[in-house]
Amino acid sequence: MRKIFLLSVIAMSVIACNQNPLLHQPATPYGVPAFDKVEVKHYMPAFEEGIKQQKAEIEAIVSNPETPTFDNTIAALDRTGSLLASVEGVFFNLLETDGNDEMHAIAENIMPQLSELSDGIYMNEALFERVKAVYAERENLGLTPEQMRLLTETYKAFANNGANLSDEAKARLMEINKELGVLTLRFGNNLVAETAHDRFFITDENELKGLSDDIKAAAKAEAQAAGRDDAWLFTTARTSFTPVLQYCENRELRKQLLLAYASRCNRGNEYDNKAIILRQLELRIEKAQLFGYNTPADQILEDCMAKTPQTAYDFLLSVWEPSLQAAKREAKELQEMMNLDLNGNSKLYTLNSKLQPWDWWFYAEKLRQAKYALDQDEIRPYFELSNVRKGAFLLAHNLYGLNFEKLENMPIYHPEVEVFKVTDAEDNLVGIFYTDYFPRSTKMFGAWMNEIQGQFVDANGVDHRPTIINVGNFTKPTADKPSLLSLDDVETLFHEFGHALHGLMSKATYHSLSGTNTPRDFVELPSQFMENYCYRPEILKTYAFHYQTGELIPDSLVEKLQRAAQFNQGFVETELLSSSIMDMDFHMLSSAEGLDVNAFEAASMEKMGMIPEIITRYRPTNFNHIFGTSGYQAGYYSYTWSAVLDADAFAAFAETGDILNPEVAARFKRLLEQGGTIDAAENYLRFRGKEADPQYLLRKKGFIK
Repeated sequence: MRKIFLLSVIAMSVIACNQNPLLHQPATPYGVPAFDKVEVKHYMPAFEEGIKQQKAEIEAIVSNPETPTFDNTIAALDRTGSLLASVEGVFFNLLETDGNDEMHAIAENIMPQLSELSDGIYMNEALFERVKAVYAERENLGLTPEQMRLLTETYKAFANNGANLSDEAKARLMEINKELGVLTLRFGNNLVAETAHDRFFITDENELKGLSDDIKAAAKAEAQAAGRDDAWLFTTARTSFTPVLQYCENRELRKQLLLAYASRCNRGNEYDNKAIILRQLELRIEKAQLFGYNTPADQILEDCMAKTPQTAYDFLLSVWEPSLQAAKREAKELQEMMNLDLNGNSKLYTLNSKLQPWDWWFYAEKLRQAKYALDQDEIRPYFELSNVRKGAFLLAHNLYGLNFEKLENMPIYHPEVEVFKVTDAEDNLVGIFYTDYFPRSTKMFGAWMNEIQGQFVDANGVDHRPTIINVGNFTKPTADKPSLLSLDDVETLFHEFGHALHGLMSKATYHSLSGTNTPRDFVELPSQFMENYCYRPEILKTYAFHYQTGELIPDSLVEKLQRAAQFNQGFVETELLSSSIMDMDFHMLSSAEGLDVNAFEAASMEKMGMIPEIITRYRPTNFNHIFGTSGYQAGYYSYTWSAVLDADAFAAFAETGDILNPEVAARFKRLLEQGGTIDAAENYLRFRGKEADPQYLLRKKGFIK
């Protein structure tokens, strides 16, 4: 009877496994996840099995009686956890894009388990002994440069994750990592919930004076979807409130929306993140000091291009001063325009005549039109979403020989998702590319690239090509209009597509070195590099067609775009850099005792000389990059660091007189393909032949001649 019972249990287990689409290779085109078959009930069993399998794979390495070698220890370790990685790739992407309360509960349950698994691997003394044995013989093993890189990075990963700590310190580190994982998740969940909660219903159309019919139609559709046929709905999602800031004459509404956006998770309610931030900082400081570092920034930046917090901080300050001076000049111009408006139509205002943050966008748009006759509403019809995406695809074809084919009847997790097959010039599969572009109450705000399945070469020499997704929050189409993008939206689409290309074009052998597995201050180079192209005349003419007439964007509008390219750049850089400096200020703390998050932010802004007319891009309580899931703590400076690289890289093309120069493109393609297989600084040096020159960025922004 016992034998029969055991066979029955095994049979039931096999059936359950086969019924869970996350636990076996799906019978889908190109092996993509079976999104259409995955249900919430499948996640926990899949996570549990994935954890179980990786533990068994680790034990097999540890118990191997053979002498440790690169293949049976380092390469074998890189290959562990494939099932778990595939489950994580599906779950965490859907948590950010289509999450619900059940999934958030699963995330809070599984995060400590994943942290415990990771700690258990890196603190496994027997496993580390094998790694050390291979590392000690590294110069005698005849390794390829990529193998040497993997060996070195693996050894450092063990050291950086506690392998050399005392047993007592290891135990404390595991507790810290578990708690940090949960806190990070809660921070992001609060932000999603608060953003979804912020809804401004306007019932009097007169309060929307200045907004275009398109914007009002979109707001009307949002209100109707929320069950309010009598109103227009605006939220603190950027695609919703930005047009209000730019065009709406209702100053009070502008103020309400901007302050609501800036104060998310800082209102003393159930979504308040201040206590979470304080606890995160305490734990990050304690963790850094366990390893002998004074501050979290000291620990984090050691493996980045900047190497030290002071280098990163000095770099930020070198760009901050010219940016701030430009912003002050811009504020003066906007104040003068506002004064003219007040003199001519004082009924517009009930507050004082001092330029405020909720006035900046409004008068910047007026000044843009006055200086350059450039009206975003005039340009937006030429930036229909699918055409802009086609333009990005064509650019990738012209630079790198890539081709994009839309795939129908693919498994997707939401009707708005689209799927593309990416091939090279020889029709070899490069990867599968998903796009998910429109806002939902279940989706995180902002835009990002995720790796659903990463690229690697398995033990049999088979190259597994990646599955990559771009996620956005662009304006939804309405009943009579497609999605029309703003200038910022166009840049965002090209930016995230640059990240996607970095992941898609990877040609690494080992998963942990492939794609975007690079230092944080290098990873924004491929994305920001693409932004250089989106408004170049020769590129605009490949995608900027009027959505109604099909007319190519006229030369007169292209000329206006070119003349306005450096407009408002003081604001753009000051808004960004202030967040970057604040990030460094938080993570250069050696103690968080008695810290008041809001007071610390205010002191940081005062120290850097931030002008009151600008609100920093992110306030601490909604700064998901550094306190949520994005992992940019002590690394938000990377956007500007990479901006120096991208301006310098684009100059390599421009200096030849051909921004699509095939020889330069081939070198840059190789840079993208390398991933983390070589040192980031060396990778860039191989492409450019010299270190990046910051002067290109300052000229691009118009801060110097």
